[in-house]
Amino acid sequence: MKLLVTGYRGQLGFDVVNEATSRGIDATGVDIDEMDITNAEQVNDVIKAGNYDAVVHCAAWTAVDKAEEPELFDKVMEVNAKGTENIVNVCKELNIPIMYFSTDYVFDGQGTTPWNEYDKRNPLNVYGQSKYKGELAVESYPKYFIIRIAWVFGKNGNNFIKTMLRLGKERGAVSVVNDQIGNPTYTFDLAKLVVDMIQTDKYGTYHATNSGDFISWYDFACEIFKQAGMNNVKVTPVDSAAFPAKATRPKNSRMNQTELDRNGFNRLPAWQDALARYLKEIDF
Repeated sequence: MKLLVTGYRGQLGFDVVNEATSRGIDATGVDIDEMDITNAEQVNDVIKAGNYDAVVHCAAWTAVDKAEEPELFDKVMEVNAKGTENIVNVCKELNIPIMYFSTDYVFDGQGTTPWNEYDKRNPLNVYGQSKYKGELAVESYPKYFIIRIAWVFGKNGNNFIKTMLRLGKERGAVSVVNDQIGNPTYTFDLAKLVVDMIQTDKYGTYHATNSGDFISWYDFACEIFKQAGMNNVKVTPVDSAAFPAKATRPKNSRMNQTELDRNGFNRLPAWQDALARYLKEIDF
């Protein structure tokens, strides 16, 4: 099998290429320098030249607050919606599958009931709107996988864990929101599922975060410092109003994983286990 992986320099793209390669799969990673997804002609040329069997599309605009700046709205939509559409169009022409990564932000973030894969989408910020439009583009073609993830962390890039460890060292105390509930996603674990799934024809929409009880960001921070042996750091729970942001954050990021179970895919390991393994991989 021959894969093209976009967003190679990001947390997920990097791990997907490594996982695929470790299994003897020919995986080529590209980023904006090699293939600007907003350039339809370039997307067409790169995908066709590679004779790929599938595209794993990890590239995206992910700066959630920056996306709210009016002058950047068109750019965000160009990357997450139009860029995705450009890839879909070539995959359609070549009759090869596309895998697209989406987010809990496509829902309105209300209530306490975990979201099902085919619940009504009603994004509450610009980033969520752009990813929703990307989903619609992907759904126009039958050979698609959509995987919704949340609270992502990996070796290659910045994330909540690295931020907590840095602030804990610098300040000895942190305040963390306790009214946003969900589960984290370790890209190393997700990459294994991605490579398993892309080799099947079990198309559709999936939710894939690490397993275990749903938690708040406060709970996550407490476990980070516990496992890191930084028990001297004081962690104070606060509500979202304490950290006003340009983009509204979902309070309910709980996601069911019914489709993974129904299609015989393994769920990702427990988030506590993922965190323990991750802390061994990074310097802090």
